Amino acid sequence: MYNRASALTAAITTATIATTLSPMPAFAQDQTVAQSSLQPRVENGRQIYDAEQFARFNPRTALDMVGQVPGFTIDTGDSNERGLGQADENVLINGARISGKNSDAFTFLGRISAANVVRIEIVDGATLSISGLSGQVLNLVTNASDAGGISGNFKWRPQWRRAGNNWLAGEASISGKLGKGDFTLSLENDAARNGVEGPERITDRFGALLFERDEIARYRQDQPKLSGSYSRTSKGGSVFNANAAYQLYRKRETVATDRTQAGQQDIFEFYSSREKEWNAEFSADYEFDLGTGRLKLIGLQRFEHSPVSDFFGQTFSDGITPSNGSQFDRITDEGESILRAEYGWKTAGGTDWGISVEGAYNFLDNEAALSVLDPQGIFQPVALTNANSKVTEYRGELITSYGRPLSDDLTLQATLGGEYSKISQTGARGESRSFVRPKGSVSLAWRPQPDLDLSVKVERSVGQLDFFDFVESVDVSQNNGNAGNPGLVPPQSWRAELEATQKLGPWGSMTVNIYGEKFSDIVDSIPITATTEARGNLDSATSYGVELVSSLLFDPIGWRGAKLDFSGEVRKSSLRDPLTGIFRRINDDKIFTYEVTLRHDIPNSNWAWGAGAEDFRYSKTLRLDQTTKFRTGAPYTWAFVEHKDVFGLTVKAELGNLLGRSENFTRVAYGTLLGQPGDLDPPFIRGRRNGPLGFVEDRSREFGLIYRLTVSGSF
Repeated sequence: MYNRASALTAAITTATIATTLSPMPAFAQDQTVAQSSLQPRVENGRQIYDAEQFARFNPRTALDMVGQVPGFTIDTGDSNERGLGQADENVLINGARISGKNSDAFTFLGRISAANVVRIEIVDGATLSISGLSGQVLNLVTNASDAGGISGNFKWRPQWRRAGNNWLAGEASISGKLGKGDFTLSLENDAARNGVEGPERITDRFGALLFERDEIARYRQDQPKLSGSYSRTSKGGSVFNANAAYQLYRKRETVATDRTQAGQQDIFEFYSSREKEWNAEFSADYEFDLGTGRLKLIGLQRFEHSPVSDFFGQTFSDGITPSNGSQFDRITDEGESILRAEYGWKTAGGTDWGISVEGAYNFLDNEAALSVLDPQGIFQPVALTNANSKVTEYRGELITSYGRPLSDDLTLQATLGGEYSKISQTGARGESRSFVRPKGSVSLAWRPQPDLDLSVKVERSVGQLDFFDFVESVDVSQNNGNAGNPGLVPPQSWRAELEATQKLGPWGSMTVNIYGEKFSDIVDSIPITATTEARGNLDSATSYGVELVSSLLFDPIGWRGAKLDFSGEVRKSSLRDPLTGIFRRINDDKIFTYEVTLRHDIPNSNWAWGAGAEDFRYSKTLRLDQTTKFRTGAPYTWAFVEHKDVFGLTVKAELGNLLGRSENFTRVAYGTLLGQPGDLDPPFIRGRRNGPLGFVEDRSREFGLIYRLTVSGSF
């Protein structure tokens, strides 16, 4: 689910542009006179919204329109998955999936001008000739840009808060004709200026206070990205698409701490983390008629260079005790090369057939070093066994698909295939292994009533490994690390889900998804030696839950222009802990999330207002010697007011964190705390979670009110 607070900690984009603003889109010019109904018409099982129905929102982009579709939430799938695989995003553009990886549905929809949107269709994915899709899928239908015409959109989202002001968040895009095709060029900056502050208490296993910390944390992030796309459709129906993107990522995080302890000198602690990354991606696809079907060829190349430096140190107030500290530096290069071919054709009876072949090469090349300060203040290197290593994977996939209508209201889609991968690692603990894994799915889409859609899917899938789990790493702020494990194998799972969408007529729409999943070879923390741990495979785990997405429209009771959107999920999981043998939740697994938003577009005016709330809870993260848990002190709440025509611009003012949410964190460390009461820094011998408790860190940080302005326009 889209996390509102996370979005506010990393707002969106900016580019400064000087241009003449064009009038509002034609379909929006009369929105102050009448309110368009958000009730779709139904044709051949599809819910269809015409562009004019969104006039009351005065949308600037297709993303603005999609965000107001009742009962629908964008799901971008897992962008971290290597390869392209089958479609998993629930958004199509003109019936085609988004084949890039650097940009998802949010990005592509944000580049499309609302004036170029013809309609929005909601359809069950199992009824489409696109392997992998099921449940509610949105298809955006656009018209071609005017010959020689240039149009564009921009948004500027400054933000003010206690931790600092963010002026550099925004995005801008232009699109138009280029030769016989269409192009889009965009510039965006995912900028953030965040911070929290508050106290922390460290107690021993009996609850006695050891010392206190007063912490101030600050976070700065900029992610300027330049991207472009080009598409062309020939007279014969062949389609060519190309996408390219180049992005910089600059991050700095600091935590400054004053540590106090009765009867002892004060200690100043400082943690900093810096990253200076750049990444680039190019992809292209070409689709054309071949024989009785259509062939689509896809190629993608991605590369990323990421230097990271983490430091933690202590300085003592007596001016005599030597400072101490440690630093972990890492340079990582990652790359991915993909070639994919998809061929589909139809036979008698409306049967869809398809076959896809994909080959991919992925690598992670890691160099890392750990050093500590000696009493003379000079960094001395510390040997790491498995930090300098290269992990590579050669991967191939073959999937066949079959789909056909079983009746007027029942459609079947099935896929069957397999995956081959060879994973190799260099270095002191390197090895090479290969795997063959079956995969496939069966989906049924049933419409027992005109206003009810049911979808059932059973899927066998193969997960992908995080290459960073293969190499050694150190967390200097918590003084722990992972040894790295070259023996990891890809996890696998069976997943079954039932999705039901009930159309409520003029009242809106509601979708419920119930799912269950059984994993084998799931990755979790396991012991390597008596004192070290790494990520490793466990035999099995289970997870099940329910998701709800709904929109309630208040027009039937006379509150015209008002609607209430809700999305939420509740989940439960279980695995056998590798240390205690007791069943527990999966590490850092979702317990619940929700977001509820009320919006009222005042009829016969350009004004809108609204409010919302969101919250989430995740399970503990367990290492073999400690547990950590993050929790929120209250739901994140906000209120906004919007005017849709301020000199041709849409201006929205928002006030966030109305209930004063805090961020709370608890770390429980197991082991033996030595020394006498009152010692400045008593020695600590690490233990295991099935042994005695050593100490507890409990902190609460606040970040105050957040003031946010969004200015958007078209040209």
